[in-house]
Amino acid sequence: MDWCLYRFRSRWDLDAPPAAVYAALADGDAYPRWWPQVREVRRLDDRSGAARFRSLVPYDLHVTVGQARQEPADGVLEATVSGDLEGWVRWTVTARGTGTRALFEQEVVVRKPLLRRLALPGRPVFRANHALMMRAGRRGLRAHLAAPPPGSAGPGGPSGGNAV
Repeated sequence: MDWCLYRFRSRWDLDAPPAAVYAALADGDAYPRWWPQVREVRRLDDRSGAARFRSLVPYDLHVTVGQARQEPADGVLEATVSGDLEGWVRWTVTARGTGTRALFEQEVVVRKPLLRRLALPGRPVFRANHALMMRAGRRGLRAHLAAPPPGSAGPGGPSGGNAV
């Protein structure tokens, strides 16, 4: 078994239409606004970007993300990752009842030297760290999707209300 290989799968059930969920997930530049562990995103060109993320374990991961597949009609977003992690990540967005299910799948090999050295003893901690990151991402996306669009009229919006 390659102790540096990780496969992750997470389902997020969201109370928003599939098109809105897909649009939010496709907007990689906005991830730091709603996903606390995505600390920084920098666009490199039209199809790639650099990202830095960190969860509870005190280390940063730096990756380059390249668009591999973007099919709104099928609800599929797929990207390659390289750098501290190497592999792929995929979102599949489908209607579920009155909302949406977003399925996250990832297969990566850890390339960061320290994490490779700690692969065997650290594996349960790294998996738990990833689970916490995914839980925070789901909460953040739910809040992001529920928030009124910027500049919309409503409580605290341009038409009045209690602005902070």
